[in-house]
Amino acid sequence: MVVEPNEKASIGKVSFETVPAYNVTKPFHPKENHWVGYILECEGQRIYVAGDTDHLPELESISCDVALVPVGGTYTMTAEEAAELMNQMNPKKAIPTHYGLIVGKKEDGIRFQNLVTNTQVEIQI
Repeated sequence: MVVEPNEKASIGKVSFETVPAYNVTKPFHPKENHWVGYILECEGQRIYVAGDTDHLPELESISCDVALVPVGGTYTMTAEEAAELMNQMNPKKAIPTHYGLIVGKKEDGIRFQNLVTNTQVEIQI
């Protein structure tokens, strides 16, 4: 299934929405490519999987229970930018991704956790 931003579909018991995922000032993920992040809905839970993206205004109004957001900074938002987005979205739980292995440092997850307010942060590394 090929998708673009701002589409909705279902596969079995899982429905999903696509949201934009691109870089604003970096060349790696241009808006013109129409790449996406996903909001999955299953058993009453909404899970946002950002993918490779920067903090975008069109993401700030996403309503979700869990958000997986990149914090590595090289190809995606920094820990500070991701924390700012989470503080605007206010999900129940946030999980930092895309750091500590190929790009970013393990400390990026801790920095993210320290900057996020009103949301439980779960670090996986």
